[in-house]
Amino acid sequence: MTHDLVAALRPLLAAEASAEAYASGEEPGDLEQAVWLRLLERLRTDGPPPDPPGWLREAVRAEARRGRCATRRERPYDGEPADAGRPGPEQHALATARHRALRDAVRRLPGRCPRLLEALLSPEDLTYREIAGELGISQGSLGPERSRCLGCLRRLLTPEVATREARG
Repeated sequence: MTHDLVAALRPLLAAEASAEAYASGEEPGDLEQAVWLRLLERLRTDGPPPDPPGWLREAVRAEARRGRCATRRERPYDGEPADAGRPGPEQHALATARHRALRDAVRRLPGRCPRLLEALLSPEDLTYREIAGELGISQGSLGPERSRCLGCLRRLLTPEVATREARG
């Protein structure tokens, strides 16, 4: 019974959905699916409609009205809802991993280099005078010392950077 009803209504539903879709702003296939769902719900609760073609036409129009109402209520965002300028969780995780790798490499440096680079990387943004005083060295030797430590750090990080690039 249900299969015969569906087979008999299929061409009518396709035609009605195509006719109403443009005005409702929906796709004909979406209207068809919504009406088939309504029909299945009705068959389960009340049985087949007494006038299936009439019921189908009314159901298509009701779904089209629902679509038009929804379209009028829905408003597009003025801009992109996600703030593209702010980094997401993945970028935070990658940045944290890079900072951790840098800090680990700094700790493996020889001599005063770990203390010097920690002072340079400090969030307190210390001046050369403050860093030199903290390390007990002259301010004039701080630049060459920094350069030597950065060279060591670069050599220490080169294998890690090359390995990461080879994977990606």
